[in-house]
Amino acid sequence: MHILKHFFTVCRHRRAVRRLCFKCGLIRQGLTHDLSKFSAAEFWSGAKYYQGYRSPQAKEREVSGYSAAWLHHKGRNKHHFEYWTDFADGKKVYVEMPPKYLAEMICDRVAASKIYLKNKYNDGSALEYFETKTDKAGMNTKTAEALEYFLTMLKDKGENYTFKQLKTYIKLSKK
Repeated sequence: MHILKHFFTVCRHRRAVRRLCFKCGLIRQGLTHDLSKFSAAEFWSGAKYYQGYRSPQAKEREVSGYSAAWLHHKGRNKHHFEYWTDFADGKKVYVEMPPKYLAEMICDRVAASKIYLKNKYNDGSALEYFETKTDKAGMNTKTAEALEYFLTMLKDKGENYTFKQLKTYIKLSKK
């Protein structure tokens, strides 16, 4: 059990997300991001399956066949595209994410890449993760396109430019 290591990793991640959220004007979301990770349902699982180089939920899936912590987390955090899945007439419906949650998802993905990759991180890391490890079939098409657009922008134009554009994207969506 790696209680302190997991705690400090979560805190570092939240701090990195907060910094990025603030860059694009998401103050409240930056302050409240991933607070559910401190709940018993998520925290103890994270400490038990902690590895330091990837999400503990991945290890929990290998051991148990699913991640109870992930099921808890995605149902409480609107910055995960899985939160926006519903059912209608017996079919899955993938709802387009509102811009402010899409932006927080980008902040989350960039911060997670920085935390887990450490000095191997570059501005293309989050895009590479999206292209190789994201179940795009379970994501709304417009959400996937917007996510890829901004992650490609990050790779090509850098963090400062991209987060200024995200801030504008959020402001325009409020009109």
